[in-house]
Amino acid sequence: MESPAPRGTDVTRIAARSSVIESLKGCGLPGVRIDKEELRRKILIPQYLRQAMHDAIASRDHHAGDRHFANGGAPEVAPEAPMVVFINSRSGGRHGPELKGRLQELMSEEQVFDLAVVKPNEFVQFGLGCLETLAGVGDLCAKEIREKLRVMVAGGDGTVGWVLGSLQELHKQNREPVPPVGIVPLGTGNDLSRSFGWGGSFPFAWKSAIKRSLDRAIRGPTCRLDSWHVLISMPASEIVEPPHSLKISEDNVLDNYGLGVQVELPEKSIGYEGVFYNYFSIGMDAQVAYGFHHLRNEKPYLAQGPIANKLIYSGYSCTQGWFFTPCMSDPSLRGLKNILRMHVKKANCSEWEQIRIPSSVRAIVALNLHNYGSGRHPWGNLKPDYLEKRGFVEAHADDGLLEIFGLKQGWHASFVMVDLISAKHIAQAAAIRFEIRGGEWKQAYMQMDGEPWKQPMNKEYSTFVEVKRVPFQSVMISGE
Repeated sequence: MESPAPRGTDVTRIAARSSVIESLKGCGLPGVRIDKEELRRKILIPQYLRQAMHDAIASRDHHAGDRHFANGGAPEVAPEAPMVVFINSRSGGRHGPELKGRLQELMSEEQVFDLAVVKPNEFVQFGLGCLETLAGVGDLCAKEIREKLRVMVAGGDGTVGWVLGSLQELHKQNREPVPPVGIVPLGTGNDLSRSFGWGGSFPFAWKSAIKRSLDRAIRGPTCRLDSWHVLISMPASEIVEPPHSLKISEDNVLDNYGLGVQVELPEKSIGYEGVFYNYFSIGMDAQVAYGFHHLRNEKPYLAQGPIANKLIYSGYSCTQGWFFTPCMSDPSLRGLKNILRMHVKKANCSEWEQIRIPSSVRAIVALNLHNYGSGRHPWGNLKPDYLEKRGFVEAHADDGLLEIFGLKQGWHASFVMVDLISAKHIAQAAAIRFEIRGGEWKQAYMQMDGEPWKQPMNKEYSTFVEVKRVPFQSVMISGE
């Protein structure tokens, strides 16, 4: 498999791009014609291996495909770029099932996995496990395909993150190489897709565009993506309804080294942990997202596609008090400095440093990618003089740093989201520690890669949120 491009190259650099141009790039405008049969020849996995992986996944036993190993006869030849596709057929509106059928036509039915049927962790454990088992008994074709395999994900940012998280288990199990991942954008925001050159919207001329996407996935160079582990430690007496991205943590130990302040902990605590690839936020933006998600779940007929979602989201934000409700009349609308204390570890530093939270900030976002909120660039393109003055470095998706910025009232956030101004720059950090405590506030709102939740707060004990980089980077395919 091709080695990822080194950091600092054009492939890994996340530069600001106009969201309009990104959308047009994804519209599937006519270009070089891709021959269907030639494309199929490059990505089609031999039938006996397709069947072996299918049997292994269906039976949940990576040895179930052993009987397909052909000891006799002419050995099979691995294709140039063997590929599998994961598709969230519920994304992309009515096009989801049609796109699934088109992909099966272009490659094979066994190489297209509907996430409603086959989970990515099942593919990793049993599908890839089957190839590794066959390679271990001398199947050279299976060995070459395992080493050269590429993965495409047709879905939104949440779907892509799900697949990336499952593939990261290969690092933990010493089962390298980890297949690189490309994207067919079917979600609403599609910020991961935008950041790696795959466009920001589902293409209009999708039947021809999907062939071009697969062809780009064959030829595209690879690059790296950081991911970030979140640990939430809270008093055991509090009850939270976590999103799908958070699971109960068995290791609920905080990093207090070099903190410089005394931490008062409850007698019993409970922890949740998860991973994000794009952003983690606390405050008003998460509150709006939380309300929008509940509205969409209660009235699903309102959510008929990305454009409808964005219109409803914008309208809903106006009803949540971000624009017009006086902040002093409701504790939930006051600045975050009333409930939040933040420490960071800067690059190449082992000790925590407390960062003052501006009094006007009502939402704090820790951003990994350059794109946020459907292709917006809230961190902005900072000039070298400003970077040097603030002690910042140019932002990349694989630099081991998060960009932390603040949003004030709704008008400020609106100007930020249309790229008229930059957000309130707060810090760059290799690790972050948030401490929140209640009082008049009964709860805070948080979100992680678009999954919001309501976080209860205790008057006597703090809730802590620690964010640290995952040791292993994900491998992405550049769609540029």
